[in-house]
Amino acid sequence: MAANAGSADPRLEGVFAAVPREAFLGPGPWTVVAGNGKVETPSADPVHIYQNVLVALDADKGINNGEPFLHAIWIGKVAPKPGEIVTHVGAGTGYYTALLAQLISPGGAVIAFELEPSLADRAIKNLEAYDGVTVIHGDAVISGLPPSDIIYVNAGVAAPPAKWLKALKPGGRMIFPWRPSERVGLAVMVTRTEQGLACDPFMRSWFIPCIGASLASSATKIPNREKAARSRSIWLTADKAPDHTATAVIGDVWFSSRSTGPS
Repeated sequence: MAANAGSADPRLEGVFAAVPREAFLGPGPWTVVAGNGKVETPSADPVHIYQNVLVALDADKGINNGEPFLHAIWIGKVAPKPGEIVTHVGAGTGYYTALLAQLISPGGAVIAFELEPSLADRAIKNLEAYDGVTVIHGDAVISGLPPSDIIYVNAGVAAPPAKWLKALKPGGRMIFPWRPSERVGLAVMVTRTEQGLACDPFMRSWFIPCIGASLASSATKIPNREKAARSRSIWLTADKAPDHTATAVIGDVWFSSRSTGPS
């Protein structure tokens, strides 16, 4: 899994080995999602969930503990460092929050938002033993985010809210599932540089919608997958009006095929 992530950080394998996934899933047997179907594990033996499978947290709402391979890639890409501040949007029961907390220790902090009250309660209990973690039962779209070195989003958005982009510190990284339309699902890495917000759509990705940020109701330009994948920077319309390079214009945010730098 660590090798698949392509990360240069040798700690990544260690934190996946150290944090027990089963502690965040509730008692087994568990419902795992494999392919297009769901199946209950034959027993409560944790071996069944140490595979690259989704595990249902709230089956009725389609909320799962995500695939470890995907999160290994994402965590490797945002490259958490000791002392950094991470905001985790859509923390679920806290498993990947715990991994992030290990990687920013010592001296760092993780602020984890979870909208579902039952999951937030479980995350609070599950993360009691992890230093520097604060779980907030609340709406990250409405409340906005604290200044962050990393924003790790686990719910699909039509476009990242302007408040989130503004919360990125210099050199800060945000990774999120971009769902500008029903047929387009991409994982996107945003990095705040001196020239602006660089954008890298780097893999396909499908997450449940982020309530309050998943509908492109005020969009004036929705991309197909090909155009979305050509995006190389993100801008606030208040700072710069969309131009001929725009691949998507959604609310007060637009995506450009031009890299950051002088026009």
